[in-house]
Amino acid sequence: MSVRELVVLGTSSAVPTRHRNHNGYLLRWDGEGFLFDPGEGTQRQMLHAGVSAHDVTWICVTHFHGDHCLGVPGVVQRIARDKVTHEVRAAYPAGGETYWRRLRNASAFADTDVITPRPVSGELTRWPAGPVTLTARPLSHPVQSYGYRVDEPGGRRMLPGELERRGVRGPMIGELQRRGSLTLPDGSVVTLEDCSAPRPGQSAAFVMDTRLCDGAFALAEGVDLLVIESTFLSGESVMAAQYGHLTAAQAGRIAAAGGVRCLVLTHFSERYTTADEPRFVDEVRKAYSGEVVTARDLMRVPVPKRSAEAGG
Repeated sequence: MSVRELVVLGTSSAVPTRHRNHNGYLLRWDGEGFLFDPGEGTQRQMLHAGVSAHDVTWICVTHFHGDHCLGVPGVVQRIARDKVTHEVRAAYPAGGETYWRRLRNASAFADTDVITPRPVSGELTRWPAGPVTLTARPLSHPVQSYGYRVDEPGGRRMLPGELERRGVRGPMIGELQRRGSLTLPDGSVVTLEDCSAPRPGQSAAFVMDTRLCDGAFALAEGVDLLVIESTFLSGESVMAAQYGHLTAAQAGRIAAAGGVRCLVLTHFSERYTTADEPRFVDEVRKAYSGEVVTARDLMRVPVPKRSAEAGG
């Protein structure tokens, strides 16, 4: 059975708190597992969340500040210790190659050869990733930083009324889907386009430490699920710009511009507590009217179903 969900492993920014671990997010997608920004303590958070090293097929690091990567050694060593046999690709900014090598080999352990580096550079990088495509685009932060996006290819949705009206039933439906056209007993030809409608693929984006920039807007364009930093409230907008971060209001602007279906706010400064969460939502609402989730550790957020699946 396919699973498409975000498993939240940590939601704090630079400093972990009593209630928020450093960053860590596992996007589970039909057998692929994209582990974004494993901060310190991610290995233990995975245990609490009920996910394992075997669930990870990609490690995606946005940048090499500690709260986004200090969990890499533990995750790598757990992949080795648990004898994961499938390939695990590691995407990270090419400018941080030295940091990646240090983290990858941070201590003595029985190593594994299943981890394949995929350094990112340039304005746009794409890789095939099982049933989806993984895209990386640059963000705006004091160090080289990239955001990521997962896209499922589009398909077609069969229309039961049209199938019935044209007399296409049973095994004939599968043949029509495979071949694209079908000759009926009366000699008439039915095409796939006659009995189906386009079905957009689902998508998710992950935008961490950044100022407002073209890359953030491009990554968020049209996605079903956007996981985005909202380190500060607007009262700290000067500090946010100085240190290369977004406010909740700016996260809302990005989501609104992209027509995002579900917005997940995370990477909260330690100055805020869970009691401040309504303030973040209030700021988002100045621009964005869709679904908003203020992430908490160990939360699971499903990728929104397609509107047709939800009855729309």
